[in-house]
Amino acid sequence: MKSHEDFAETVGRARRGGRRRGGEAPRSGPEQERLITAWFAGRIPEDWFEGPAQVEVDPDEIQVVGTLPPPTLADGASEEEVRVAEHSRISGYREDSRGARMRIAEEAQPAFRRAVSWGAQCGSSRVLFTTAGVPVMTRLRLADRRVLDTLIDAGVARSRSEALAWCVRLVAQHEADWIKELRDAMTAVTAVRERGPRGASSD
Repeated sequence: MKSHEDFAETVGRARRGGRRRGGEAPRSGPEQERLITAWFAGRIPEDWFEGPAQVEVDPDEIQVVGTLPPPTLADGASEEEVRVAEHSRISGYREDSRGARMRIAEEAQPAFRRAVSWGAQCGSSRVLFTTAGVPVMTRLRLADRRVLDTLIDAGVARSRSEALAWCVRLVAQHEADWIKELRDAMTAVTAVRERGPRGASSD
């Protein structure tokens, strides 16, 4: 049986295992994501959430979002009352669990070489707590820059970086099914490749 340190180092080695062209960090593989998800499943107290927490992993961040039980309201409660009660429950969880969440994050961050962020879902309300804002460098031609500058001139964004983030969110919102299909397809290809024969060691 591996110790916590041994397990974390296994995931850490996969995280550190080489860099892609351009200096970017390696992508998260499906096996690596499953191991991190399993670690959080074992570390999060059983009474925090209804069912397992949703753990999303990329090369920079681990985002953990759990579902809280819905509040009990009187029959005929309005949508606004439901929303206020849901946000109140999320706020209570955030405050009550702050110390424990910080301790879990302090264990995970150096082991998995990623920032850890938290959030909660209650009914139709979803709140993400402090999340990692990761800069992404890119080069854009004049026509592309003009799109960003138009968004700035129209008051949609305050800067080119904010306009670019707005564009990414718009694509994610309107092409969510297509992006999910791409992600599922890439995950399946990676899983098949990992089950294939290993080449000769270069050592």
